[in-house]
Amino acid sequence: MASETPALPAIRPEVSALFQSIEEAFTITSLGDSRWYLLTLAALVGGTEPLLADQLYLYIISKPDCQQSDQRQKVVRTLREALVKLVSIIGVCKPLEAILAIAKVERPEDRDYSFSREGWANNSENHARGMDWLRKIYTHNTDKTLALFDAHKDFRWISTEITYGLYLSDRQVVDDIDTEVVVLVGIMIQNLPLETAWHIRGSRRIGISLEDVKTMMDCVRKLGEFMGTKLDRIPSADDIEKEV
Repeated sequence: MASETPALPAIRPEVSALFQSIEEAFTITSLGDSRWYLLTLAALVGGTEPLLADQLYLYIISKPDCQQSDQRQKVVRTLREALVKLVSIIGVCKPLEAILAIAKVERPEDRDYSFSREGWANNSENHARGMDWLRKIYTHNTDKTLALFDAHKDFRWISTEITYGLYLSDRQVVDDIDTEVVVLVGIMIQNLPLETAWHIRGSRRIGISLEDVKTMMDCVRKLGEFMGTKLDRIPSADDIEKEV
């Protein structure tokens, strides 16, 4: 007699309700039906609850459109790429905790063994790719922003070759909007005013509407409240609109 597939762990009711509220908030945006969970993941991991990544994964795959193994593999590829990009925003430890939490609840048949950055090299192509994405976000502010690091060239190099070259410009799994959602949220949840302002502006420059940016920021504040994370230094989207 064939063995039955073991049941997936239950999702905590209060966490499920939180996820549902974020998902519902996105229904009034033009951001699509999946980016709510990129925002949620970035806030949880950038905040104090990276271990809730397993609950988020379980919530997503409980949906009717995630009942096949290949659909679940696509979800985990997307979550994993968001976590890889978050390494450049918040450091490596919290994303590691998050991906290992997900791994504990993945069924063997749902595991995805692809390796997106195999063979990566810091070469001229990497530099060009990173600078192209950086210029889309910073446009006419690019040179002035990079000049902030004239006396700290290690950080300029990290920004162009690693943050943007290795991490943020990679488009094998997620697109421009996905990336900027992850980046804005990962920075905002850390209560960082300057870089949050840069990426509110960047989000607008790549085509996210002002109202959608405001909705995203409201969702981050809701997640921050759930975690007890103070967000008292963050500018409003209206404050930054004149810079777009």
